[in-house]
Amino acid sequence: MSEKLGAVLNKPTRYLETFENPNPERDYHIRIDSPEFTCLCPKTGQPDFAEIKLDYIPDAVCVELKSLKLYYWSFRDEGHFHEQVTNMIANDLIKLLDPRQIKVTAVFNVRGGVYTTVEVEHSK
Repeated sequence: MSEKLGAVLNKPTRYLETFENPNPERDYHIRIDSPEFTCLCPKTGQPDFAEIKLDYIPDAVCVELKSLKLYYWSFRDEGHFHEQVTNMIANDLIKLLDPRQIKVTAVFNVRGGVYTTVEVEHSK
């Protein structure tokens, strides 16, 4: 893609960028909380709101934060079940980062009196 790290970009995109892990010799956690994730209910078309919690131990690369925010934004107008979208995010991050360990937790706000939390974990 033509987007480059640091470029002015103000639209949703599925393009994720990385940078080299500054300390690949050490296991350490990177935790990123994104409390404003939205997608649509595939049944009703109504918005679903969630907090996406990412916790990973990087290997060779780390995810660049602006690209992650724009990536999350790309789901805003799409209909997905909670389980589906959480696994899509996990799959994309696993493919991109090949992390030593990763956990993606999606905590969805109440809908119809029910809260949903979906957790996806992966280790090498």
